[in-house]
Amino acid sequence: YHPDKQKADVPAGEVEERVQRFIEIDQAWKILGNEETKKEYDLQQREDNLTKEWPLHAQIYLEDMSWNEDEQCYTLSCRCGGNYTVFKSETKDISLVCCDTCSLVIEILQ
Repeated sequence: YHPDKQKADVPAGEVEERVQRFIEIDQAWKILGNEETKKEYDLQQREDNLTKEWPLHAQIYLEDMSWNEDEQCYTLSCRCGGNYTVFKSETKDISLVCCDTCSLVIEILQ
């Protein structure tokens, strides 16, 4: 797809498609090649996949969850009897949390 490697006999429309594809690959490389932007991308992909596949049960503020000092985590009981758990180390990075026993998800509001 690299523009410098195009053959002379390629139709103009196909050249434009290849250039566009090269630009898309270059942009992806810039995002995935940087550790910080890759982390943001991975988190966004995870959230998108969860909201597509799992039903959203509720939107909850972190302070409305129960704090467990010993385990350094926040928990909330799910209607199925399971729990939603957010560890202190995850609080800045996570916005969707899966129940540990069913398919429901809660959204942590900031």
